[in-house]
Amino acid sequence: MKIYLIIIAQIVLLVGNAWAGRIVEGMVRAVYDGDTVLLATREESRLKVRLYGIDAPETKKPDKPGQPFGDIAKRTLMYKIMGRQVKAEIVDIDQYKRAVAVIRYSGRDINREMVAEGMAWAYRQYLQGAYESEYIDSETRARSRRAGLWRESNPQPPWEFRKVYKGRDKHSGSW
Repeated sequence: MKIYLIIIAQIVLLVGNAWAGRIVEGMVRAVYDGDTVLLATREESRLKVRLYGIDAPETKKPDKPGQPFGDIAKRTLMYKIMGRQVKAEIVDIDQYKRAVAVIRYSGRDINREMVAEGMAWAYRQYLQGAYESEYIDSETRARSRRAGLWRESNPQPPWEFRKVYKGRDKHSGSW
């Protein structure tokens, strides 16, 4: 049975869009950063999930620097859902074969909460439908309250940070 479920999980990752709209329940076993988690499902499979529609500041890695609020965003997400049973509403599969999903805990949209608390940007490039206005409105309110990362005068969005890092890494071999 376990092998059967693992094979299904692999097919899901390869097929991608066929799983869009599917809801998977699981226990949060790891929080990698402010927008990526690992779920252990009831079928005992593991599913890496990227939170849909948000982009949190980058955390420090052994070979890469982090951004201000990266570790705080990670800790905030851990506090909200680590070790808890959540529902992941799968929207897509990304280029890294991660499920992209809206995470719900006790009926709450955790993705939106991260934006509302100033722990992530609304990722406009990928937002659509009802989530677009909800997440952008939440970001606007967080900015006006100077919540979280909005305490800084001009925080650098993670997609710009990654672009700068990739450029430096290519040209100089290091920071």
